[in-house]
Parts: sequence; structure tokens; C-alpha cells
Amino acid sequence: MLRILVIADDILARTGLVALLESATDCEVVGQVSAGPSLADDVNVYGPDVLLADLGWAPETMLGPLSALSALAELQTPLVALLADESAAAAVLRTLAAFDVYGLLLRDSGPEILFSAMQAAAAGLVSLDPSLVADLLQPATPDADTGMEPLTSRENEVLQGLAQGLTNKAIALQLGITDHTVKFHVNAIMGKLGAQSRTEAVVLATRVGLIVL
Repeated sequence: MLRILVIADDILARTGLVALLESATDCEVVGQVSAGPSLADDVNVYGPDVLLADLGWAPETMLGPLSALSALAELQTPLVALLADESAAAAVLRTLAAFDVYGLLLRDSGPEILFSAMQAAAAGLVSLDPSLVADLLQPATPDADTGMEPLTSRENEVLQGLAQGLTNKAIALQLGITDHTVKFHVNAIMGKLGAQSRTEAVVLATRVGLIVL
């Protein structure tokens, strides 16, 4: 049974998501809260397997929820976020990049996609709405392929772990280094590739031939 904590400032959104989730037989809504200053405490109290966060009806409503969610990264609880449209995806991905495991879907995603994303997050997998993946896979501009600072050997090893969908903890165990060191290398990789998220880093690295298949 998947334990889910629903996070949304809009009470109608919370009610709708709870009703949708309660129709499923393999998940349990353990609580519903707003994205306020006590959010981290709420997560600790409810102890969910996955967080489901609605970011509002429009991009301008996301600043508060995103700020609150960013404080949850250290709790290592998988997060699936719902956003209004693709225009705000880059800002959201910058926040989600701090999480080891996350999902990002559009608010109009159907129940089956929503459930699948939460199950994937609980299993340690990152999931993105297909429209967001298509955007990341747009052909690179010429400038994107030139002048990139080379990755170090350790950064290359971490990159291969990212390509396998491993969490920071799993990569640290595989390489015999600390979680903190892996996070440092992930940030360095994203900076060198000009990526906004772990997923985009893997996509860009594949396009320039850095991923070993």
C-alpha cells in the first residue's frame, strides 16, 4: 500500500486529488496539507512514501509552493509535482533537481499516468510528462556543443550512474564515496552541461556522446 501525502494550497485541488487517490485500491492518502512553513514537519509527522504536490493553476502561483518544496529535498522522500503548463517546467525542474527521486507531470494528466508516476517514484525512478521530455530532446543549438568544460573522470563515473537512474545514495555506494560528494559532482555536471535538472543532464550528455551505452 503506497502512502501518499497530498500538498496543495488550493483546497479544491487538495480535495480533488484526495478523491481521485481514494478511488485506487493500492494507495492510501495519509494526509493533505498546504505548502506552508511547517511543511517539513508535516512530512515527518505523516511519514509518507511519496509526496504529491499541486503547484497551482498558473505559473505566478508557484513561487510559494516551490520555495516550501525546496526545503524537503534533504528528507529524501520522493516527490511528484503537478504544474499548469510547460512554460514553467524549467523553473520547477531546477527545484526538483535537488531531490534524488521525483516526477513532474501536467495537471491534466489522467489517473493512470498519475498513479504510474507515484509508483515509479516509490521505486526510485524519475518520471517526466512526455511533452516535457520532447522539449528536452529538441535539437541542440551549435553553441550548446562547443566550449563545454570537460568532465573529470569522477564526474564521468557519476554521470553513468545518473544515466542508469540511480539515486545519489546508490551512486555513492557504487563508487565508495559519500552522498554529499555525489551531490557536489552532480551539481558540477549540470553546470558544465548547462542542464537545469538531472534528467536534462543525461539527455544532453547522451547527445554529445558522454553516456556509455
